[in-house]
Amino acid sequence: MKKFTVRTIGVSLLATTLLAACGNGGSSDSSESGSTAGKEFKVGMVTDLGSVNDKSFNQSAWEGLQKLQADFGYDVKYLEPQSDAEVEPSLLQFVNSGTDLTWATAATLADAVTNIAKNNPDAKLGIVDADIEGIDNIVSISFKENEGAFLAGIVAASMSETDKIGFIGGMEIPVIQRFQAGFEAGVREINPDAQIVVNYAGVFNRVDIGKSAASTMYNDGVDVIFHAAGGTGNGIFNEAQERFKAGEKVWVIGVDKDQSLEFGNDVTLTSMIKNVDTAVYEVSKQAADGEFPGGQVVRLGLAENGVGLADTSDINVPKEVLDVVESYKEKIISGEITVPEQP
Repeated sequence: MKKFTVRTIGVSLLATTLLAACGNGGSSDSSESGSTAGKEFKVGMVTDLGSVNDKSFNQSAWEGLQKLQADFGYDVKYLEPQSDAEVEPSLLQFVNSGTDLTWATAATLADAVTNIAKNNPDAKLGIVDADIEGIDNIVSISFKENEGAFLAGIVAASMSETDKIGFIGGMEIPVIQRFQAGFEAGVREINPDAQIVVNYAGVFNRVDIGKSAASTMYNDGVDVIFHAAGGTGNGIFNEAQERFKAGEKVWVIGVDKDQSLEFGNDVTLTSMIKNVDTAVYEVSKQAADGEFPGGQVVRLGLAENGVGLADTSDINVPKEVLDVVESYKEKIISGEITVPEQP
């Protein structure tokens, strides 16, 4: 089969987008590129209420910082708040310790980031999945999840044998609603009569809730579930794996990372990638080089290679379906199709 590479990042293209935004074309030893004004460049990351090893969004961001450490010797660290009350103190811990750039990896952290930025104008902060404009010491990275999810919907509708398709979200917030809206639009494009079942778990860090939600859907005849639920989504894979071992064929479409690498190809149909790792890497590098794009919102979609499907999609998805996916990708990039952002 032809190798499917919708998601291939093309670092130079993403880097060009990020450079345009600023108007310019564990620790290890620092290097010249990892230093600012002769000192080691320090980057901190505060996760949402999930683990840094959530096999999804937080992990992708952390891998971007780990690559910076490996490439340039940056001093990178993370904190994992366990409650909403711990979010702002965690961010402040980095700011007050002289961290050069502090990341927050969820839209739910936007209020805390805004408060700290206003009270600490010399601090530099970044946030992923939020649109905070006009504050000079915050850079926001936002993805067009609806575009990538549309492609996932094409795959789901093409591969479902029951015409019952599920979506499980973490919290019902705008970023997750973009996933839902794009996914539903993609499904409808292929099969207008498909039944789409939606469930919001209310949390991003409860594997048990994800497993229970998936069990209910599969019992009701759903055979493909797309999730945008962070660590909660791990429970969906667990449920699918148990059913596969019992002889039942059901699918999960992963999110943020290529989740087949963690959960295997027996249950992972494909994954909708968000290149969080590369975006965090590039913006952090800009900050270290004195080109911090403060006050900007960098939006990344299919045209910027910010979202797409996993390179491993061709393992379980036939070439003829991937060809259809590619044609719709081109239509979205050209503007022939506008993918909705709200369900």
